[in-house]
Amino acid sequence: MIRSILFVCLGNICRSPLAEGALRTEAARLGLDLIIDSAGTGDWHAGEPPDERAIEVARRNGVDISGLRARQVRPADFRRFTHVVALDHDNLSNLRKLAPADATAELSLLLDHVEGREGQAVADPWFGDAAGFEITWAEVTSAARGLARRLQ
Repeated sequence: MIRSILFVCLGNICRSPLAEGALRTEAARLGLDLIIDSAGTGDWHAGEPPDERAIEVARRNGVDISGLRARQVRPADFRRFTHVVALDHDNLSNLRKLAPADATAELSLLLDHVEGREGQAVADPWFGDAAGFEITWAEVTSAARGLARRLQ
């Protein structure tokens, strides 16, 4: 069975597409065969590309996320993906409420995959400036490395 990871934040235009891009890059580097996607618990950005600041920080780090489009989490995602990874506590709580009774996905916080950061939320850069996106990129990149090692 191919392992599959769905990253989830609120609107799917900042943190979760950055995490998707970071894990795609790490999986390619390690030669891991993974299905990787991202979604939001909210639907107000559905169909939109990632925030320009997220696209820019990823691009500066050699990752292109410009082709990604936001979507909302669906009940089928809890069966389709082996891992559903929330970027913060509120989204993890919402995912637990949204999960159907027959859900098979393992739920976790992204920073649970970074030693010493377990139980912490990824910084939400939405209301800040470009520097906040650098912090978020560093966090999701570190977590992608830890998650990839775990899946290896």
